[in-house]
Amino acid sequence: MAHSIARATLGLTQPNKIEVPKILFAAKEIDLVEWKGDILAVGVTEKDMAKDENSKFKNSTLQNLDSHLGGSLSEASTEEDFTGKAGQSTILRLPGLGSKRVGLVGLGSAANPTTAYRSLGEAVATAAKSSLASNVAITLASPKGLSAETKLSTASAIATGAVLGTHEDNRFKSESNKPSLKSVDILGLGTGPEIEKKLKYTEDVCAGIIFGKELVNAPANVLTPAVLAEEAKRIASLYSDVLSATILDVEQCKELKMGSYLAVAAASANPPHFIHLCYKPPGGVVKSKLALVGKGLTFDSGGYNIKTGPGCSIELMKFDMGGSAAVLGAAKSLGQIKPAGVEVHFIVAACENMISGTGMRPGDIVTASNGKTIEVNNTDAEGRLTLADALVYACNQGVEKDTVHAGDGGQTLVQVKARVDIRGAYD
Repeated sequence: MAHSIARATLGLTQPNKIEVPKILFAAKEIDLVEWKGDILAVGVTEKDMAKDENSKFKNSTLQNLDSHLGGSLSEASTEEDFTGKAGQSTILRLPGLGSKRVGLVGLGSAANPTTAYRSLGEAVATAAKSSLASNVAITLASPKGLSAETKLSTASAIATGAVLGTHEDNRFKSESNKPSLKSVDILGLGTGPEIEKKLKYTEDVCAGIIFGKELVNAPANVLTPAVLAEEAKRIASLYSDVLSATILDVEQCKELKMGSYLAVAAASANPPHFIHLCYKPPGGVVKSKLALVGKGLTFDSGGYNIKTGPGCSIELMKFDMGGSAAVLGAAKSLGQIKPAGVEVHFIVAACENMISGTGMRPGDIVTASNGKTIEVNNTDAEGRLTLADALVYACNQGVEKDTVHAGDGGQTLVQVKARVDIRGAYD
């Protein structure tokens, strides 16, 4: 593979350095009418929006707000035909409260509470963008009756929606606006160390999700296999107390006889980089070993079976490293959370599937690192070829049977005994 290294900045494109906004979360128990800030948002179900014969709210929370607003809230909801259906929202600028604006966000029938509460956080983040709000409060019209555990999961879902709804990937835009949202108060769902710990955990998970999203969003002329490897090493250096990085070059992969992986990479001017991050828990006590293996095609042309014709989506094939983005995002989150008792190996066989005189041809036979021979009838089957050697490598780390691999653009985690859908986190 006597290739020159293609420049990661092909086209002179460099991502802008964007400071990731920090949102401060706080859990409070105060009367809604006493809260002061830019937007007070209330999540309401269709049942919460029920009114009496005088067109007044039956719900006590909404009654309290409406009485301080002189009935304007009930009138406005009627005029705008707001019924609390999922996807509905209305933000009103009404005098009479400490908040500049009052918002109602529909939760529907709350058949899927986690999804509904995450959507609540996203809707408030969207409203904050449009009104340039810097501080908001979010509550539910009917928080009473929720168990302590449900309150924690509800607060986590709201915070997740707020963080991900605020995030915008502006690295490749010549002009962009900075997010204005600085703080979110979650009202009526309890206070104390448990909910604070839950919110911190949520922030750590969201940091990994955002990192994964940004990897997927980066174009292939910027995010090459070498750059993906550098990102992995950067994660390890940030959390060096629990993470270490091993990056294998072409010669090292040859020594391990990774013929399946190297065949896919053979046509590209960008050399492959085999990425292995290892998480070891603080204290060193390991009760189980797991591996996450991510598909890492930073671009997939299809090779000689090139993607052509309507619907081939070749222009979207920078997304073919979505599995590796999910895996590295998880590594970042674990580096922050630092769970005890588990050792985790994060493995990515990063490369490009391109076309050249040195490339793999349809009908070629390659040999994986476990000695199995593979006849390649279609060069667009690159994912399973790279994952084959990556999974063999994972097994050699001594991980347990419940090892998983993430492939197919990062949309799924495929487990030996189960299939876990993560599209909600990494879409």
